[in-house]
Amino acid sequence: MTGLAPPATAPYRSAALVWGVAVGAYVAAVFHRSSLGVTGVDAAHRFEVSASALATFSVAQLAVYAAMQVPVGVLLDRFGSRRLLLAGGALMVAGQLCFALATDVPLAIAGRVLIGLGDAMTFISVLRIVALWFPGRRYPMMTQLTGTLGQLGAILGAVPLVALLHRAGWTPAFLTAAAVGATVLLTVVVVVRDAPRREAPGAPPPALADVRRELAAAWAQPGTRLGLWTHFVTQFSGAVFALLWGYPFLVQGQGLSPTAAASLLTLMTAAMLLTGPVVAHLCARHPFHRSALVFAITGATAVVWAVVLAWPGRSPAWLLVTLVLVLAVNGPASLIGFDYARTFNPVNRIGSATGVVNVGGFVASILLVLAVGVVLDLATPAGRTAPDLAAFRWAFAVQYVLWALGAVQVLRYRNAARRDAAARARTATPA
Repeated sequence: MTGLAPPATAPYRSAALVWGVAVGAYVAAVFHRSSLGVTGVDAAHRFEVSASALATFSVAQLAVYAAMQVPVGVLLDRFGSRRLLLAGGALMVAGQLCFALATDVPLAIAGRVLIGLGDAMTFISVLRIVALWFPGRRYPMMTQLTGTLGQLGAILGAVPLVALLHRAGWTPAFLTAAAVGATVLLTVVVVVRDAPRREAPGAPPPALADVRRELAAAWAQPGTRLGLWTHFVTQFSGAVFALLWGYPFLVQGQGLSPTAAASLLTLMTAAMLLTGPVVAHLCARHPFHRSALVFAITGATAVVWAVVLAWPGRSPAWLLVTLVLVLAVNGPASLIGFDYARTFNPVNRIGSATGVVNVGGFVASILLVLAVGVVLDLATPAGRTAPDLAAFRWAFAVQYVLWALGAVQVLRYRNAARRDAAARARTATPA
C-alpha cells in the first residue's frame, strides 16, 4: 500500500457529496460522448460524408479513449482523481467548441479526439473516488450506481439535444453542450477531493517507477484480464448502438421518425438506471457466479439481435423495445469487469487495474463501429444515398465474431483466476 486513507473513515455525508459531484462530471462526460450518436444523420449531411467516413468520427473518439486508459490509470495513481477530472472536463469543453464551429471534417474529428481524451480521464477517476471514500462492501453497488447514473448524460444527449439541434441549429446546440460542461467543471473545482484525509503536507506522489511496477502487477493478475475480457464481451453492442449506429438503424433501416428513435434510445438509458442496481445486488450476493451473469446477459443480447436481424421486413415495435431493453443491460454488465479489478487488486493500484479493464469494451466498440460503417458502404445498393434494412442486417451481424472471441477469453481467464485464487489460499499463512 502507499499510505492512502482508509475509505471507511469518511463521514457518509461528505463521501456522498464528493461522489455526487464526481458522478455529475461523469454524466457530463457521457453527454459529450453520446452527443454524436443522435446527431449522426445531421452530421453526415453537414459534413457531406459517407457511412464509413462518418464512422471515423466515433472511431477517432473511441480510439483515443481506449489508447489513453492505461496511461490515464498510471496518471491517476500518481496524481489523483481531482486533477484528472478537471483536465478531462476542460478537454471535453474544448472538444464541443471545436465540434460546434466545425464546417469541415478535420476540425470535427479534432473535436471528437478532444472529447475522447477528456472522457478517458473521467470514469476511472470517479471509481477511484468510490474506492477511497466508501468501504469495500459498498463498492459493487456504488460502481453500478456510478455507471448507471452516468447514463443520464445519454438522456440529455438524446431528445433534448435533438430538439435543440432541429430548433436552433448545429452551432447553438453544441455551444450549449460546451456551456453545460463548463458549469459542471466549476462544481468539481469547488467540491471534489481525492481522499477523506489529505496527504501530509509536501508528500510527493508515488514515484513513476513504483506506478509502473503496480501497472505490471495489475496486468499479471489473471483477475484483471478477466475484467478486461468481461468488459470487452458485454459492452460493445449497447455502446455502439447508443454512440453511433442505433439511431441511423432505427431511422433509415426501420423507418422510425427521429423522435421515435430518440425516444427508444432514451428508454434504453432509463432501463440502464433500473437494471444497474439489480446487477450490482446479484454480484454482491453471488460473487463466485459473476461470470455466469456475464454469459447470461451476453447470450440474451445475441439471441434478441438474431431475432431482429432475421425478422422478415421491418421489426414490430414490441421487438425493437425488447432489443433496447436487452441492450440496456449491457452497460451494467460491463461494470462487472471493474468489480473484478477491485476484487483482485489492492487499492493502491485500482487506477492502473481499472484502466486496463476499461480498454476491453472500447477496443471492441472501435472494431464494431468501423466494421458496421464499412459493411454499410459495401452493402448499400448503388445509387442509394442511405443504407437500407438489408445493409444494416449484414453490418450488425459482425457482432457475432466479437461475442465468440470475448466468450472464449472470459472462460479462459475465469479458470486462470480461480486457479490463482486457489493457489494463494493454499500458500496463505494465518495472521
